[in-house]
Amino acid sequence: MLTPLVLSGGSGTRLWPVSRRNLPKQFLALSGHGTLFQQTVARARRLPDAAAPIVVASEDHRFLAAEQLQEAGVADAAIVLEPLARNTAPAIALGALKALERDPDALLLVLPADHLVTRPEAFDAAVAQALPAARDGWLVTFGIRPDRAETGFGYIRRGEGLGDGVFRVERFVEKPDLATAEGYLADGGYDWNSGMFLFRAARYLEELGQHAPAMLAAVREAYAGATRDLDFIRIGKEAFARVPEDSIDYAVMEKTRRAAVVPVDCGWSDIGSWSALWLTGRRDADGNLREGDTLVIDTHNSLLRSHDRHLVATVGVDDLIVVTTPDATLVARRDAAQDVKKVVDRLKASGRSEHSLHRVVHRPWGSYDSLEAGERFQVKRIVVKPGASLSLQKHHHRAEHWIVVSGTAEVTRDDEVFLLGENQSTYIPLGSVHRLRNPGKVPLELIEVQSGGYLGEDDIVRLDDVYGRA
Repeated sequence: MLTPLVLSGGSGTRLWPVSRRNLPKQFLALSGHGTLFQQTVARARRLPDAAAPIVVASEDHRFLAAEQLQEAGVADAAIVLEPLARNTAPAIALGALKALERDPDALLLVLPADHLVTRPEAFDAAVAQALPAARDGWLVTFGIRPDRAETGFGYIRRGEGLGDGVFRVERFVEKPDLATAEGYLADGGYDWNSGMFLFRAARYLEELGQHAPAMLAAVREAYAGATRDLDFIRIGKEAFARVPEDSIDYAVMEKTRRAAVVPVDCGWSDIGSWSALWLTGRRDADGNLREGDTLVIDTHNSLLRSHDRHLVATVGVDDLIVVTTPDATLVARRDAAQDVKKVVDRLKASGRSEHSLHRVVHRPWGSYDSLEAGERFQVKRIVVKPGASLSLQKHHHRAEHWIVVSGTAEVTRDDEVFLLGENQSTYIPLGSVHRLRNPGKVPLELIEVQSGGYLGEDDIVRLDDVYGRA
């Protein structure tokens, strides 16, 4: 059985300010139809005889993954939650253990959730080529045929042919400098390392046990103690913290004698930076990739991305990246796109929230938008999905005023339960036990005004929660 294993633990820091820790790039619609995560799942499910996918995701993104699977009409996926990031080798081991519960002969098709493939039919053909070798015990990776001298990817040197477009891996090569990358391109025997794989689940665990036995033992222990939580398989944090951190390349692929590669030209991109997105997008006659409300004069070879109705205008510039969001704007040279991560590192070091949170924050019940904040007050626009409910909670440091803009609110306030309609309001005193629910069939929108000495999101004491957060 061919089991897609979608790895969704990335943070996408080089696509800041659109991609952030709490909403990373795999859950964004950056190119094509749907988010990158949804496109990856759809690409896997179109393969013949593909089983229900297994998703390995960060615990912080569990509701994003579940909601986007639901939007895509995928109801049978297994979602395994990593409490900590431990790189790809342990994540794939978790997926392999889950797959073997279903089928002792399971074939794992490992796909990062944040990659773009614009010619899926070519990828389908590559998977079909790789299947016989994978069934025969080879650990197959997919090498992307390079179309430029790229210094941002690792490379794979093809060795002897094994038949039907499959080659033994002669060696893996780290990211080269430009002169070396140009040599690889001229040589013709090198492919980009895509991070996509096909192998039998049991064979992967066998190789992991041979080359990284401590990792395999720790993953097995952590998986054995997993618990069910709603639709999720939750791995214990303490047990997973004992798992050594390493990539599949270092832990297994560079050490095994049974590594094979299938070269493929499928319109692949890892969307690893804004310049990579510029390369994959549909550019105008002046080489500009534009999205949103933009106005350009004498502007060439630039990426301009405007949020909502915020106008971005450029005059007399070339090779720039300009990206706006409600709370941040990025301006960078296109050839410096890889250094956007340094902005994220600086924001994190200085304790600012823009590295992790958008102004609009998504929750399993809906979303909130922080409209205004000042000394001892904050104003939010809250949207609650039909039938959804926030947790039963209280605050130690703030009081709240709720004003219903549209829809119907069911309010629990201590011993009272009452309904509020459009233009009605209520007051939640400091320390009051309260809950907000949308009993209607349309979204509930309200304005919340918080006041108090401390307004942080960690001033929430959850007493009961349908999403398991209490």
